[in-house]
Amino acid sequence: MENPTPAATPSAFDKARNGLWASLQKHLETVYAAEKDFRAATAFTTSFPFSAAQVEPEILADYQQQRLYLRDLFIDETNQLDSLVKAVRTKSYQEDEKKLLLLMILGYIDIADSIFSLLDTHRPSKLEKDEELEETTAKFGRVKSFVRLNIKGISGLLPKL
Repeated sequence: MENPTPAATPSAFDKARNGLWASLQKHLETVYAAEKDFRAATAFTTSFPFSAAQVEPEILADYQQQRLYLRDLFIDETNQLDSLVKAVRTKSYQEDEKKLLLLMILGYIDIADSIFSLLDTHRPSKLEKDEELEETTAKFGRVKSFVRLNIKGISGLLPKL
């Protein structure tokens, strides 16, 4: 009777990749749910930016609540992405493994960006300045650029001689 070959023990990288995949799926569920609720709260118009004065107070209150939720989620997700990207860069994985993890993160970033951009497009014509949102938008852009740069690699930016 032959002994079956023991199952290969997953490497630290495999565990990280599988964990990241599961985590990104959970984050996407949250972001998609926030998008659905935000779009429902903006269903009163198809023209953006809209005049808040022409919207019924209850509808406007719902919109503001959903906007605040999406804004806060954007801030939280951006901070988590910043920490996650830094963690990936400091791990002792092979460069190709790091690039794979960063590609997974970039896919999430691109989807999240399309949703969080609703904060800029689906808004009233008059909106008070929100410095925290502006700072977060800039930080999100920096994280996205950093991930793209690390996927491409510094060597890809240098001219060939």
